[in-house]
Amino acid sequence: MSKISKFFKGGGSAASKGRGGPSPQEALARLRETEEMLRKKQEYLESRIERELAVARQHGTKNKRAALQALKRKKRYEKQLSQIDGTLSTIEFQREALENSHTNTEVLKNMGYAAQAMKKVHENMDLNKIDDLMQDITEQQDVAQEISDAISNRAAFGDEFDEDELMAELEELEQEELNKGMRDVRLPSVPSTSLPSRPGKLPPCHFTFLMIKPCSSTRRRAEDEDEMKKLAAWAS
Repeated sequence: MSKISKFFKGGGSAASKGRGGPSPQEALARLRETEEMLRKKQEYLESRIERELAVARQHGTKNKRAALQALKRKKRYEKQLSQIDGTLSTIEFQREALENSHTNTEVLKNMGYAAQAMKKVHENMDLNKIDDLMQDITEQQDVAQEISDAISNRAAFGDEFDEDELMAELEELEQEELNKGMRDVRLPSVPSTSLPSRPGKLPPCHFTFLMIKPCSSTRRRAEDEDEMKKLAAWAS
């Protein structure tokens, strides 16, 4: 019996046999060990093939018999190597399938736990009460929106008055004030004294004005200028 047959037939632990078969973790561990063993056998056969090739080259036609024996051994090793390659491919496929099955089993188990939890959560829920609650929430949201819209709208106080009429009345009041101001303005009188014929020669009264001692006509002119300044200030 080969090592692989012994491994799969008699290599199981007593605990696994007592449970009726190995667990997925145990089976995966055994498959990985088998893969490691076969890869080591591959390395050994590859080294033997290289060694037999070296022997065949060494003897060549000088010792044809020894060279042919080395090539025959190389062929046997190559055949074993090819068989191991096929075995490794089969074991890798089985290991991947087992890993996927184990993953799917764990996923389904966890999904079952989640379904049970959801069922437990929904045990105390009444769909009719939920519908009523959602309707109440919707109605309250509508009421809150109406209140918000009413508060945010601009108050319509005083909108019954026409702005054009108010502006026309305001313009009339301004015109009345302007006319009243024009009636109160006293225009300056024409000076009685004549202007000097040549610059530099001023009448005595003008000389006294420059000396901050104004005469009567100069004082009246100053008052008129004050009135004009007041009028200009009022108009602006």
